[in-house]
Amino acid sequence: MTEIPPAFLDLLTSKKSFAHLATVMADGSPQVTPVWFDLADGRIRVNTARGRVKARTMRPGARVALSILDPDNAYRYLQIRGQVARLTEDGADAHIDALAKKYLGKDRYPFRRPGEVRVIFEITPEAVQTMG
Repeated sequence: MTEIPPAFLDLLTSKKSFAHLATVMADGSPQVTPVWFDLADGRIRVNTARGRVKARTMRPGARVALSILDPDNAYRYLQIRGQVARLTEDGADAHIDALAKKYLGKDRYPFRRPGEVRVIFEITPEAVQTMG
């Protein structure tokens, strides 16, 4: 696992930075989605619902990339390339609520759909590039 440079940890911990998550579709074409995320035990955690494109392309071992811009300075960014280490439904509802608190200031995720099953994907950083 590659460590995130300390000078860029604020993009992962204290700022409301969005990540653009790139995954690979079954036909080999890239797919990019802006996502909320957090950092836990050195891994980037992304939350989505079963059935969405991210949930179909992110399986354990899948290669992904994230581009994270500083919301206060677009010329400062962090790029992370890595692999999906694990996925779990355990704690996923609480996780999306925590992300809603971080990004929206709301205690509960307001866009929940009936019957939706949330999933946490943990990404292990393998390569990191920075600018700014």
